[in-house]
Amino acid sequence: MKKTAIIFTSILLLFSGCDVFKQIGGAYQLSQCEYTYHSVDDIQIAGINIGDGSRLSLSNLASISTILASSSKMQTIPLTLTLNMNIKNPNEAVAFLNSLDYAIEINDLEFTNGKIDIPLQINPGETQTMPIHMSTDLKQLMNRYSQEKVSEVVNSFFGISAEKTQVKVNLWPKVLVGKTPIKSPAAIPVIFTFGGKS
Repeated sequence: MKKTAIIFTSILLLFSGCDVFKQIGGAYQLSQCEYTYHSVDDIQIAGINIGDGSRLSLSNLASISTILASSSKMQTIPLTLTLNMNIKNPNEAVAFLNSLDYAIEINDLEFTNGKIDIPLQINPGETQTMPIHMSTDLKQLMNRYSQEKVSEVVNSFFGISAEKTQVKVNLWPKVLVGKTPIKSPAAIPVIFTFGGKS
């Protein structure tokens, strides 16, 4: 009986190990993919629905400017949006993951972080769009950095100013060991230029 239990445990560990190695391989393939900016949508700032980032109306731009200018009178300035990235798999193997953590910097300002728990699988030669649902409090960022710095970043991000903005997205794939997600120690860095009018 004891011998059977040892054999059964060994088989479970073997399959668990194979699955872990498979996940690591899928995450490695993901790190070899090509990442590009696709779009920004579902923008809301201080309760105002701005909509699609590619079609901001003059009234929406004016609303953003007014909110930033009157930030000293506000307790919070919640900002939510969805950043969509294209991921192209040029490899000969499938790229996949179960979940990941992310951190987003805009012009070296630590903007927000979070996690995505939706599985992703990209077959060789395919391109998929990965949505990252972001949320942050601009007021907290202003307290941490300065109103001027945060306003500059937001203005360039939404195309109010003529400056383009560098967006850096760090992705940490997670591997499931049993039911426990283990975060990769190394991030996949994705950098692209966003916003501005030039």
